[in-house]
Amino acid sequence: MKIAILGGTGPEGSGLGLRWALAGHQVVIGSRQMEKGQQVAAELQAQAPAAAANLSGMDNLSALEGADVAVLAVPYSGQERTLAGLQEALAGKLLLTIVVPLGEKAARVWRPPSGLAAAEEAARQLGEGARVVAAFQNIAAHHLADPEHVIDCDVLICGDDKADKQVVIELCAAAGMRGVDAGLLQNASVVEGLTAVLIGINIRHKIKHAGLRITGI
Repeated sequence: MKIAILGGTGPEGSGLGLRWALAGHQVVIGSRQMEKGQQVAAELQAQAPAAAANLSGMDNLSALEGADVAVLAVPYSGQERTLAGLQEALAGKLLLTIVVPLGEKAARVWRPPSGLAAAEEAARQLGEGARVVAAFQNIAAHHLADPEHVIDCDVLICGDDKADKQVVIELCAAAGMRGVDAGLLQNASVVEGLTAVLIGINIRHKIKHAGLRITGI
């Protein structure tokens, strides 16, 4: 697949991009500024020469051209602004959002004033027919850029379309993780909130990568 990572210059977006590129997907690192996207793509190419041919960098709008999947990897504060400039280009595309809304105290659960999950807000902004799936909210970014590191947790996936969630489950596997269908998009509110819980666990136990495992499957 061709995967456009919008705002993909941060540790989570670029880390996932590197893993997907190594798995054989074509990955475009997007940014508000083309130069920044190209810079991060070049850094990833140097880090993993085996994936270099699968990595490139562009501005967010250009990255979406011909993309099969778009990944929204911006901070929550930039979500609305980013989507406002890309609504037409995203029409009909699967948008995988990894956005997490966090308050001033990151270890306390905070929800947007709308009462919706950030993923639901994205779907509402994109309008009728939007294909939004939420995933990777609870994955610590520290080890994503090291493809040899085993990510010891599951990925909870929320969305309203089973086929779209299956695509994301496959992307989880390509990145070295197990994806678990966690229900409809409205459930993303709980999944997003768990990130604050995990941050608190990290702080209290002086670790960096607390995660979740679903047992019994």
